[in-house]
Amino acid sequence: MNYWLVKSEPAAFSYERLEQEGATMWDGVRNYAARNNLRTMAVGDLVLFYHSVQGLEVVGICRVTRAAYPDPTAEKGDWSVVDMVPVQRLSRPVSLRTIKETPELQNIGLVRIGRLSVMPLEKNEFDCILQLGDTELPPA
Repeated sequence: MNYWLVKSEPAAFSYERLEQEGATMWDGVRNYAARNNLRTMAVGDLVLFYHSVQGLEVVGICRVTRAAYPDPTAEKGDWSVVDMVPVQRLSRPVSLRTIKETPELQNIGLVRIGRLSVMPLEKNEFDCILQLGDTELPPA
């Protein structure tokens, strides 16, 4: 299993909306590094959902339900999407400030490459963010 973090502006697509809809096609990614990360995702991978611009915090956990396929919203170019479902909200959102102040998280893309919208995490980084959010994964 791999671990990821995706970013979305809550005004465009929030974790609450994902919960309401029950699933989403993660589309609209137009950055090559983020696209390549999408293409590496596999069914069952866990994903942290980060609210960018407003909130600046990790708020929930998702699971990939369909691996990368061509983005039907792309008018041109070679872009990809994955499908995801919500797993659960974090008990306590984890702010960007907290992440930046946590030594174990200094190498994650959210700290080093702020504009990247889809990024890999190491299992220990994923677990650290869950711990900061006072959250345990439900049994699979």
